[in-house]
Amino acid sequence: MPIDAAEALAAAPRTGEISWTRKDVQLYHLGIGAGRPATDPDELRYTLESRLHVLPSFATVAGNGSPGVISGLSMPGVDVDLSRVLHGGQSLTIHRPLPAEGTATATGRIAAVYDKGKAAVLVMRTEVTDADGPLWTGDAHIFVRGEGGWGGDRGPSGRLEPPTGAPDLTVERPIREDQALLYRLSGDYNPLHADPDFAKHAGFERPILHGLCTYGMTLKAVVDTVLDGDVTQVRSYDTRFAGVVYPGETLRVRMWRGEGAVRVAVSAVERDDAAVLADTIVRHA
Repeated sequence: MPIDAAEALAAAPRTGEISWTRKDVQLYHLGIGAGRPATDPDELRYTLESRLHVLPSFATVAGNGSPGVISGLSMPGVDVDLSRVLHGGQSLTIHRPLPAEGTATATGRIAAVYDKGKAAVLVMRTEVTDADGPLWTGDAHIFVRGEGGWGGDRGPSGRLEPPTGAPDLTVERPIREDQALLYRLSGDYNPLHADPDFAKHAGFERPILHGLCTYGMTLKAVVDTVLDGDVTQVRSYDTRFAGVVYPGETLRVRMWRGEGAVRVAVSAVERDDAAVLADTIVRHA
């Protein structure tokens, strides 16, 4: 088996130092569509170093290292074809507001391996702390096509009951044609998002947008509307990647307010509202 679940789960955690600067935060924000209009005071919170606020989803790229998906594929017990890999979901717990620059220790390990029959799912957990204590914990759910069927634990479904009634708020966010090329400068150089030939080999008509770019764009939409631009209110953010997004499309973000949480559904406008993010919830103060 290319995936040895026992070996992956037993492997020692990998620990290393990461650091980031205001420039890294600004580049990430630009990569998820911030700065339009460029002189809007609400956008300058994301782009101007003198008033910089850090969107919590920056945690997924902090340190400019390999994202959780790529890191998970390099762990002991895992040897798979990158073209069979998709980012299935992402969970993020924020322990306190992220500083605009800093140095921290990141510890990563395979926390779970699930057998979904026709696929395997790896959960790559990254815990980050600095001198003042825990900063964030992130779980990347790595979906590997064709690697299931060994009789292992199927794991939890992760599916939520769909929101009821009409959304409280709906916004649309256009995606630039070069959005993936800009976003990848924050550390995810998977050719699936830039190389047309690689994308076709993986079964896509052209390069697709990074799931974590959609993830960041969606959180920004929630923060800018429901949370009045206050990034420090976010406590956790979970999603399942339900479909692909192509650069140049438009995201439709539907939001349902709840007690201490916002349920979210995201779709691609130009493809008859094809689902993009599902089972998505932002918990806040």
